[in-house]
Amino acid sequence: MLSAFINAFRTPDLRKKILFVLMIIVIFRAGSQIPAPGVDVAAIERCLGDDANNQGIYNLINLFSGGALLQLTIFALGIMPYITASIILQLLVVVIPRLEALKKEGQAGQTKITQYTRYLTLGLALLQATGIVALAQSGGLLQNCTEPLLHDDKLSTFVIMVIVMTAGTAVIMWLGELITDRGVGNGMSILIFTQVVATFPGQLWNVGQSEGWWVFGIVIAIGLVIIAGVIFIEQAQRRIPVQYARRMVGRKMFGGSSTYIPLKVNQAGIIPVIFASSLLYLPALATQFNQNADRPEILNWIDEHFVRGDHPLYMATFFALIIFFTYFYVSITFNPQEVADNMKKYGGFIPGIRAGKPTEDYLSYVLSRITLPGALYLGFISLIPLIALVLINASQNFPFGGTSILIMVGVALDTVKQIESQLQQRNYEGFLR
Repeated sequence: MLSAFINAFRTPDLRKKILFVLMIIVIFRAGSQIPAPGVDVAAIERCLGDDANNQGIYNLINLFSGGALLQLTIFALGIMPYITASIILQLLVVVIPRLEALKKEGQAGQTKITQYTRYLTLGLALLQATGIVALAQSGGLLQNCTEPLLHDDKLSTFVIMVIVMTAGTAVIMWLGELITDRGVGNGMSILIFTQVVATFPGQLWNVGQSEGWWVFGIVIAIGLVIIAGVIFIEQAQRRIPVQYARRMVGRKMFGGSSTYIPLKVNQAGIIPVIFASSLLYLPALATQFNQNADRPEILNWIDEHFVRGDHPLYMATFFALIIFFTYFYVSITFNPQEVADNMKKYGGFIPGIRAGKPTEDYLSYVLSRITLPGALYLGFISLIPLIALVLINASQNFPFGGTSILIMVGVALDTVKQIESQLQQRNYEGFLR
């Protein structure tokens, strides 16, 4: 692998792409450390230092911002608005005929959908920035923190912070597209990977400092086992063989080849975890805007069961939502009827299965069976930090598991595959032998 990495830098165009990606990452991380105008940096540092678990219900957004959310930097919102907008557009493509027609138009239609995603991203960023700054002014952003996080409560400060954070999201979106166009890998995925990895060394260091180095070694050993399991499942797939009949076009014979349809065990990726986390985030967010003593009893019940994340009801609901959204997302992203029709159109068939409706039924059967272990896998990995919170009261001290490990392994595997494919085009040995 080391020799292949050296060969990647020996290739001029590939070296330029890798260095370009590294430059964008440096700019991205620098922006994540610059505080927004009007923020009292010293007060935030004192509040975060007093309680490492202060982030509460903002775990997911803070994860995707690399810790920049709670520090109220110019890139505080991170990539989360773009992720949410992309998910919404994918769902709308299924229910809105106009968007479905655009998707079928090819590159031109996809460009139009991408433009809609950008507009929706800015709208969501504006809403999220308004909510975050309002919580910072009211003192609801950081739990157990009585200090004011902003220098003043003026309207001008509020507006400037909202504009700066929204503009920061636009810059992040632009940087991600630059990586996709001129670098290696998917730009948005690499930026998410960067933010998650940025907090990882600090979490590992906290384990050694607070729990002792023997515990640190045990955590590393368990983490390696979890990473190996995640890699195994992420690479696992069911290959359905497909044969294409020979056909005569003019005086030439075409077809007669054999291929396969790769159905991944984790066909949905990390999207179901994001769906489930976002849905559970909404009721907990509602309680933050009403901290009065005479508030409705239902808000107190939500505080007790759904805010901290260590209640069995929360974990059971989270697990069930992941299972549901896994099946839901797979059903809208993989259409057995469309695949069966395309195979029939080009003379393809699955050995032993008739073309048309029998092929569609067979693909649906295989997909429903293979989605179950993928859904259980996502649910189990996502619950690891919550289980650690219950057993050793240290969810923040167990970095292996949950959304972070899924992102790190998934994006790393995808990026390495893309680099290897470019190396193989130049007759070099790849990373994976």
